[in-house]
Amino acid sequence: MSDKIKKVVLAYSGGLDTSVILKWLIETYQCEVITFSADIGQDEELDYIEEKAMKTGASKVYVDDLTEIFVSDYVFPAFRANAIYEGTYLLGTSLARPLISKRQMEIAAIEGADAVSHGATGKGNDQVRFELSYLALDPSIKIVAPWREWDLNSRTALMDFAKKHGIPITATVDKPYSTDRNLLHISFEGGVLEDPWNVPPGDMFVMSVSPQDAPDKPESIEITFEQGNPVAINGKKNSPAALLRELNRLGGRNGIGRADIVENRFVGMKSRGVYETPGGTILRAAHMAIESITMDREITHLRDSLIPKYAELVYNGFWFAPEMKLMQNMIDETQQNVSGVVALDLYKGNCIVRGRKSDKSLYSEDFATFEDETVFSQKDAEGFIRLNALRLRIQKMMHS
Repeated sequence: MSDKIKKVVLAYSGGLDTSVILKWLIETYQCEVITFSADIGQDEELDYIEEKAMKTGASKVYVDDLTEIFVSDYVFPAFRANAIYEGTYLLGTSLARPLISKRQMEIAAIEGADAVSHGATGKGNDQVRFELSYLALDPSIKIVAPWREWDLNSRTALMDFAKKHGIPITATVDKPYSTDRNLLHISFEGGVLEDPWNVPPGDMFVMSVSPQDAPDKPESIEITFEQGNPVAINGKKNSPAALLRELNRLGGRNGIGRADIVENRFVGMKSRGVYETPGGTILRAAHMAIESITMDREITHLRDSLIPKYAELVYNGFWFAPEMKLMQNMIDETQQNVSGVVALDLYKGNCIVRGRKSDKSLYSEDFATFEDETVFSQKDAEGFIRLNALRLRIQKMMHS
């Protein structure tokens, strides 16, 4: 195999799995390995990454802060679409994978690498998301997926490999679940959560308090939107990442954004996942509220009909597919007038919309009022109803 691959760019977290992968790639393929680590708001110190990767055998190390790009170019586009997978999942992990893949491929091009590698297992969605993105960006790239090749099929085997090769590790006992975190969310799966009847441990959650422990008084906030994107909280403008971070803080302290679901993986099995998405939950509720007064009815209904397909494409790893680009362009066109302010109360796990206003509003009190008015003749409704009932009447007469 040594003559097939010369240089690999590895998506590297510095944890047990990717540290072992780094050394395994060098040994197995006799190749040069460059590591790439992305800061996408996972709230982890990455200062140790470079030293650890170099000591484990990396020839070069990239550690890139992609937080702002993640929110502006991946999270916000999905939230302009109100994307949600199977009615509950706000796609936190799914949205991060194409960004990591894209930067990894850019580094491969810069460094003249002929291969890329990742630490996703052969059972999950991430292997598909990474590799569909790689191949969409460079059809000729070689891909090494160690979990589909090696015989290190347990955590104990990985730890033994690490010990044998002098790779420093901090974990010595299995966690009761696995996690993945970025600025949009944190996910928990596996271990004690694999039985869908088991209640998630109370001390598991990190981004939010339980609704029962949240304050007894609602917290009122206002979110300002411009063309479908949030730009300010309580009148204070900020960058996309800073804004989402603040929404996480507000939502987390009010018990907002927890979800416990059994979802359908792309590879064919069901999987139980528990998620915390406090800021995203607030953002989606607010975005739908401002759309309700600024978007035309038929445009709204057409866009809404595409939400399941959009979310499925993101979840399954088709971010760079042509149909995804087409859908995003159409959705962004619907957002041209989605500007204004939404007022919400955050209270014990709930986002309660209490007002919305916009200079682009299509809502008219003159038309909607139940008081005396002259813009709408109620008599006109009779003909409207009879015309719409015509096919129903014919159906009944022909089959009576």
